[in-house]
Amino acid sequence: MKKLYILGVLSIALFSCQEKIKEEVGETSTEVKDEVIIHEEYTKPEPTEPEGTEYYEPKVPVVGPATNGKVPSDAIVLFDGSSLDGWMTVQDSTAAKWHINKDGSMTVADKTGNIRTKQEFGDVQLHIEWSSPAEVQRDGQNRGNSGVFLNGIYEVQVLDNNDNDTYVNGQVASIYKQHTPLAMASVPSGEWNTYEIIYHSPEFNAEGGKIKSGTLTVIHNGVLVQDHVEIKGTTPYIGWPKNPAHGKGPLMLQDHGDNSRVSYRNIWVREL
Repeated sequence: MKKLYILGVLSIALFSCQEKIKEEVGETSTEVKDEVIIHEEYTKPEPTEPEGTEYYEPKVPVVGPATNGKVPSDAIVLFDGSSLDGWMTVQDSTAAKWHINKDGSMTVADKTGNIRTKQEFGDVQLHIEWSSPAEVQRDGQNRGNSGVFLNGIYEVQVLDNNDNDTYVNGQVASIYKQHTPLAMASVPSGEWNTYEIIYHSPEFNAEGGKIKSGTLTVIHNGVLVQDHVEIKGTTPYIGWPKNPAHGKGPLMLQDHGDNSRVSYRNIWVREL
């Protein structure tokens, strides 16, 4: 009985000691704390002269800027209004059948199908301009609906949302059914919108499993609306995102099939 009493006292003392330690360090659960970020290059002896933190190589490439409507000197022009030779119909790989307009834009030809670039890309900076019809028809998802698909499978929504509410993760500038935009920055219906999109593709292992998610940043008419968001997978209308393994892919533009009459112009990419 004496031994049991001593063991009991020791157990109570040990428990009290553990609780006191938890209180002192603020521990309330077994949650693993985030690791502190350490930049290894700054753990070496600190320089005492300014030259110790200056670098001159590698040289930064010189690129002609995208100002006053010019295209960057290292960009790949995908559509300049002259032809659709660089595009094809997704369904059967035939020539793209969308309309080319006198103002250097192209307009969805209803029910002719989505179109895609013949060229394929990985990580890119994409510039694309689009407009919905000035004459408003229909409402919800049936008004000026199209989409810009990175890698052919990840959609940035194109939609006329002016005085036209819909589900917010499917409105203009959303990553369709995944990320609601931070703001609605559309110009009036019929005027030209601009998307600046930074896309980093996901990575997959040899077995086809995703080991790193892709990301999208979208600037809509100069307003940041998607801030380096995680691509959770494909962007289907029905069901959960899927993650098929892939490499490079095309840029695809959507024919929504409802006479949306969305137009596009001035499309170029810079490979990152």
